[in-house]
Amino acid sequence: MAALRRARLPPSALALVVAEATPGGRVVAMHRGAEPVNPASVMKLVTSAAALDLLGPAWTWRTRVYTDGVLAPDGTLRGHLYLRGGGDPKLVAERLWLLLRRVRGLGIARIEGDIVLDRRAFALPPHDPAAFDGEPLRPYNVGPDALLLNYGAQVLTFTPDPAAGVARVHVEPPLAGVAVPGSVPLAEGPCEDWRAALRADWSDARAPRLQGRYPTACGEQVWALAHPQPEQWAARVVAGTWAAVGGALAGTVRDGEVPPAATLRLSWPSPPLAEVVRDLNKASQNVMAQHVLLALAWVGGDPDGAPATFEAARATLRRWWTQRLGADVPPPQVDNGAGLSRTARITPVALARLLQWGCAQPWAADWVAALPHLGVDGTLARWPALGVAAQLKSGSLADVQALAGYVLGPAGQRRVVVAVLNHPQAGAGRDALLAAVRWAAQVP
Repeated sequence: MAALRRARLPPSALALVVAEATPGGRVVAMHRGAEPVNPASVMKLVTSAAALDLLGPAWTWRTRVYTDGVLAPDGTLRGHLYLRGGGDPKLVAERLWLLLRRVRGLGIARIEGDIVLDRRAFALPPHDPAAFDGEPLRPYNVGPDALLLNYGAQVLTFTPDPAAGVARVHVEPPLAGVAVPGSVPLAEGPCEDWRAALRADWSDARAPRLQGRYPTACGEQVWALAHPQPEQWAARVVAGTWAAVGGALAGTVRDGEVPPAATLRLSWPSPPLAEVVRDLNKASQNVMAQHVLLALAWVGGDPDGAPATFEAARATLRRWWTQRLGADVPPPQVDNGAGLSRTARITPVALARLLQWGCAQPWAADWVAALPHLGVDGTLARWPALGVAAQLKSGSLADVQALAGYVLGPAGQRRVVVAVLNHPQAGAGRDALLAAVRWAAQVP
């Protein structure tokens, strides 16, 4: 409360539960615990727990490669090559490179037809990346895609070359038909807002411009941003990567469907769900969380059957919640499962009950390991460590600040902490959340 007063936030801005981390364990403290709040990215705890419980830590998504036509002895495919996306949330640049290298290993060097991208595994409404906050180039606004490549983001690496007077610009993944400047002039002075100093113009997605300078003092920096033409992203990445692995293509890369008579050549698994959950929670990766939620639509069914929808996934999650947590714990309103939402809601008591129940499950080690360590890694790497052992999921929106997870008490006992601020000035209240964590670690 003292920290709230210093931040000029009213007590009604905070909802808090501290409890022992065993199912039904003692509640140590509670303030507005039954109030539905927007938890921001803390909602990823719900999505992760449901997926680990219903699908299992070893569950994988599959990307499949098909061909039609005839493969000639000289490596020419006289037909089309098909990539059928299965919702893999971690088909990043290096894994796509390996996948297409495997295609080359099948003896395919030249494709006389097209590369056809089949996205039917998801049935989703059109996604507007600017709808949430008017920032369409921010990677956190990328929408789910059954053939999601590199999280939908292009990554520019700037490396100063003082001898040449420029910073070298490297782009991953390679994008066919897109000409990003290979260098930008260097500038003297301190490293401040180097992105603004570049004066980047993304209005032409095929020929972006860097009209400013890059400060030498910044050293090497990385800039990830969503492609300005998301509808062209996958085609450009696949064409660029196919060329990078030495493949030739006479046709184009286009959207389409795998015909029934096509031959399955390769089934490419994603990393296991336990690894995906770790990545999405440590880095708070929104589009990965949405893919994990959508996978719940396939529980009890066939991933190659009906396309996944958010409606079906949310229905599965609601049934799971009632079965596992009980009808007396109000189910969350999950929206997209990532917490990037104005309508998502959950009570702190419900979150605390989930954290108590989750740490007693067979997959608990994977779930807890996915949480950032306070002051050490992930989204909490730059937070003060406070001298306590805590693994917590953070959440942040313009009017939300939240922490939820586990902290070790004075006798080494594990405790659950849920602290959520909902207020127009919530960003000023980080110290209040940290005060709750410190208190939970010290109170007998």
